[in-house]
Amino acid sequence: MEIVIVGGHGQIARKLGALLAARGDVARGVIRNPDQADELRADGIEPVLADIEDPETTGQSLAGALRDASAVVFAAGSGPGQPAERKWSVDHGGVVKAIDACRHAGVDRLVVVSSIGTDDPPTDDADPMSVYLQAKAQADADVRASGLHYTIVRPGMLTDEPGHGRIHAARHVERGAIPREDVAATLLAVLDDPSTVGRTFEVVGGPDEIVTAVAGLSGRPDTLDAESSEG
Repeated sequence: MEIVIVGGHGQIARKLGALLAARGDVARGVIRNPDQADELRADGIEPVLADIEDPETTGQSLAGALRDASAVVFAAGSGPGQPAERKWSVDHGGVVKAIDACRHAGVDRLVVVSSIGTDDPPTDDADPMSVYLQAKAQADADVRASGLHYTIVRPGMLTDEPGHGRIHAARHVERGAIPREDVAATLLAVLDDPSTVGRTFEVVGGPDEIVTAVAGLSGRPDTLDAESSEG
């Protein structure tokens, strides 16, 4: 596979890229800061420079970074402590540009790292987390309406502890934590499993081996969205 990861310098993105590179796949990471390029190369990831927040960056101009990709993984995020404007420009606007770029580049497969809690986001704008969830929720809706073969992955609270290799994945799970390593491994399993197309699911640490849990989503009809592009 040849996978393009938007937000390529993020922790989950780098872990996913390293997993891909380790098994012989090609991983490209879209970054806006050229100073991060050597770190990606050290992980086995090919850096591609593009700023998804730049108003001059359009889906059409971003498409060049996606050419010949088997799939695109959107793993960019505004991060904690960022102003509300960046929640919308990165967590929502970045996804919109990625969708358009996929269309221009002829890439049909899109995997999006979203967040638990986006099915019913808070309506107030006072808390930055509320705005973050609102932006993620709108991005997820746009992905579902895109016509692309998508999967939306919604992790719980992210931690830096070593991965356990076991998760609980379902349409809705109890709030909990999950190591970033396990999120990256979940994304890899999603990329490998065509039955995940058209599905939205939440994921936290749990009892099931990652590949088994991801494959098991095919037996959970509630994870298959009404606007699915499956098949």
